[in-house]
Amino acid sequence: MIAQNFEYTVATSLAEAVNLLQKHGGRAKILAGGHSLIPMMKLRLATPEALIDIGRIPELSYVRQDGDMVRIGALATHHVVETSGVVMRHCQALADGAGLIGDIQVRNKGTIGGSIAHADPAADYPASILAFDATIVTLGPKGERLIPASKFFVDMLTTALEANEIVREIQIPVQSGKTGSAYLKMAQKASGFAICGAAAVVELDGSGAMAKVAIGITGVGNRAFRATEAEKALKGQKPTTDLLKRACEKASSGVIALEDIHASADYRLDLARIFARRAVEAAIERA
Repeated sequence: MIAQNFEYTVATSLAEAVNLLQKHGGRAKILAGGHSLIPMMKLRLATPEALIDIGRIPELSYVRQDGDMVRIGALATHHVVETSGVVMRHCQALADGAGLIGDIQVRNKGTIGGSIAHADPAADYPASILAFDATIVTLGPKGERLIPASKFFVDMLTTALEANEIVREIQIPVQSGKTGSAYLKMAQKASGFAICGAAAVVELDGSGAMAKVAIGITGVGNRAFRATEAEKALKGQKPTTDLLKRACEKASSGVIALEDIHASADYRLDLARIFARRAVEAAIERA
């Protein structure tokens, strides 16, 4: 199908982009890489009257370490996130996820900011964003807001972004101590989207016990979530095969799973338990 007619404007700064959003009064959409928005427009699931292209704003494209924080600009492409030395050193699960998105064409054009703003329930980034306790920095008419990842993903295709707000940056705390992270998924073969994806961040103390455990799950429910019951069962314990299996049986506790032609709800819940365990095991190996 063909998208409906729309006005196209290239913004030269973030301030201009916010002003243009206000001008169009909710009838405009932000265009970054376009790999989520354009397909929806072609199917007329999204029908904006105007597109505001922010893809040429240089101050949004970066990955850097700033003290105890990793800062990723909203226009950093999946390829940049996948191959960044800073990301691979401090938040490898995020690099894992970026490298599993779509294909090489998508990874060279799609952006991390556009992906998380779209909030597809089967997207790869949200699991790691949650597991790392990231913060999403937004810019709108009232200035900047810092939104914890735990409050950012609200529902299917719905985030905490307010009207006329734009994702500016993702902030991830640098992990301390002996810490490892990993992201694994079962992908839908045609699209590459996650039927289930799990990210784990594990910190080991001097005795080998898990001082910190964080597990993010995507692809299972209407939004990504933290497997808090499994985390509680693992924290403070020394990892054993039996413990990891028993604890990760709780990874999908209380979750209402999606069901479609690719997987039943029960299958997705079972995958959440399996991939939570595998991600934790992989994170421990990297710690």
